[in-house]
Amino acid sequence: MTNRTTSRVLAAATALLALSAGAGCSTGGAAGADPQRVDVVAAFYPLQFLAERVGGDAVRVTNLAKPGAEPHDLELSPSQVGQVTEAEMIVYLKGFQPAVDEAVAQDDDDRVFDVASVQPLLDASAGGHNHEGEEEQGEEQHRHAKDPHVWLDPTRLAGIGDQLAKRLGTVDPDHAADYTARATALRADLTALDSEFTQGLATCQRREIVTSHAAFGYLADRYRLDQVGITGLTPDVEPSPQRLAQVIEKAKEHRATTIFFESLVSPKVAETIAGQVGAKTAVLDPIEGLAAGSDSDYLSVMRTNLQTLRTALSCS
Repeated sequence: MTNRTTSRVLAAATALLALSAGAGCSTGGAAGADPQRVDVVAAFYPLQFLAERVGGDAVRVTNLAKPGAEPHDLELSPSQVGQVTEAEMIVYLKGFQPAVDEAVAQDDDDRVFDVASVQPLLDASAGGHNHEGEEEQGEEQHRHAKDPHVWLDPTRLAGIGDQLAKRLGTVDPDHAADYTARATALRADLTALDSEFTQGLATCQRREIVTSHAAFGYLADRYRLDQVGITGLTPDVEPSPQRLAQVIEKAKEHRATTIFFESLVSPKVAETIAGQVGAKTAVLDPIEGLAAGSDSDYLSVMRTNLQTLRTALSCS
């Protein structure tokens, strides 16, 4: 692996010197620090979870998105650009984080793993009324947009894990069987989680979920829910007055008792709608990142989401 990465390391060093003369002292955690393990850069938390579970002790995973930060608008520091350049594998989702897309744009070799290339994305309108009447909210809302939040369907995430194991086995053939075994174990955990959701949401008085941003299309599609997104795919888009009126009307129509917001985004809009329809608010986490200091992981947050949904939808 050292011979294969020599040119990249030299290029990274040159780039970092050009970007910041003082950056060298701040990159002690940069990729390439452990020659005994495969250096993997994950673009945001669910991909970090996947890489750590499949890679185990044979990999060293660096997450580009800091805990507690909303990952859509990630800006890369010079040291992070160096981490991307030096990494032996980059796990990312094309189209989700423009800064990461730009950083890997020049890389066309086998070290770049785009999860969307192995798990086709749903249209943004899948799983409910994500974009009804939202044409004014920006280009990303148009009908041909794809929903990147694929990890919220455990069965799709398991498929990505299987493919990641194959790619890691190509980079590190000595541990290929270990990667496959860990992906199989992860698949078992995700299959169990899928069964819990299927059973837990099988019989509910309501099936509509009103969410602060339309991140739950895959979850809705998998478990027969109907998502009404206040905003579109990106959480920082302000909803128009017309869109707010539409959501309030639908919430009243479906007698929604809960308006969901997420931990990394302000609850103000959700609280406004809840006040208009006589509902309460609750956190439904899209798991784009963990809160700073959290000891949770993907599996535990998903199970918390399930209990939240069962309460809000009056499931038996």
